[in-house]
Amino acid sequence: MGPWVHDIDPIIGTVAGVHLWWYGLSYSLGFLNAHLFFRRRRGELGLSMREVYELSLLLSLGVLAGGRLLCVYYERAFYLERPGLIPAVWIGGLATHGLILGGLAGVAIFCLLRRKPMLVMLDALAIPASLILCVGRVGNFIDGQILGSVTSVPWAVKFPDAEGFRHPVVLYDGLKNLLIVPVLLHARRRGVPPGGLAARFLFLYAFLRIFIDCFREYPLTFLGLPAGQAMNILLSLASLALLWRNRKRPMTRITLPPAREHPSGLWWRRGLFAAVVLGSMVIASDATRDIPAKYGKRHPGLEYSRMYPPIPNPPGERR
Repeated sequence: MGPWVHDIDPIIGTVAGVHLWWYGLSYSLGFLNAHLFFRRRRGELGLSMREVYELSLLLSLGVLAGGRLLCVYYERAFYLERPGLIPAVWIGGLATHGLILGGLAGVAIFCLLRRKPMLVMLDALAIPASLILCVGRVGNFIDGQILGSVTSVPWAVKFPDAEGFRHPVVLYDGLKNLLIVPVLLHARRRGVPPGGLAARFLFLYAFLRIFIDCFREYPLTFLGLPAGQAMNILLSLASLALLWRNRKRPMTRITLPPAREHPSGLWWRRGLFAAVVLGSMVIASDATRDIPAKYGKRHPGLEYSRMYPPIPNPPGERR
């Protein structure tokens, strides 16, 4: 096995002038996987079909909003001058730690609205979240961004617009996210107090990523550290506190009563969730920048339209 030159086209195709990205597809598949997971376990979770769609919607919207808002925060100097581009996920993507925080917020909102036990729902989210983040990293790699450090290892990759062969650090992180799944499955079979799976997921995700991100180049900083590393450390400490507190909870299994089905209003929830799943395919996997200038070499004819306005003075690389 030798070094590999990355020449994958990040764009699946174009529909009515709108570009569909492999990175965006990874979110669509992740949201759909989470929805199917909730459907399979809705009896155990005490969810009606209408509530399954509501939970899937709030989770998906929370992930998108959280990831986008943290992206905007990292590049706030740019967006303060161009606030109209804040929701434009098609010209600049999402920040990973924001996805987690936004997903947690979405589930919390659902639990407050439907009076569901939050710890039980967060535990149910842990395994789908690991899979969503794994698939998302594959999308990052296909799009050829998020750079590792220069290396001479046999599996090194030559990325577009980057000097030298580099660690495929997003694949390291994606594999790490995938390997979290059997750990969580084992913990669930063994039995943990309510909230234990969610706390384990947060700790494993953030703590292990500290070591993986040592192979990554971070042009942006936060709290005096590389941006992602600062978030890794903060999330690791927060999840450790949750694990410490969780150890005192009784090892009880919460049995939720069966939910009553409410078929009214199901159609528009289905339609809205389908729109979120399909609409996620327009999400680009890069920092806010002139995307055609970067990807035009791999996709001749990629031009801005009204959906892709030119962006002067692009900020730094993606988180």
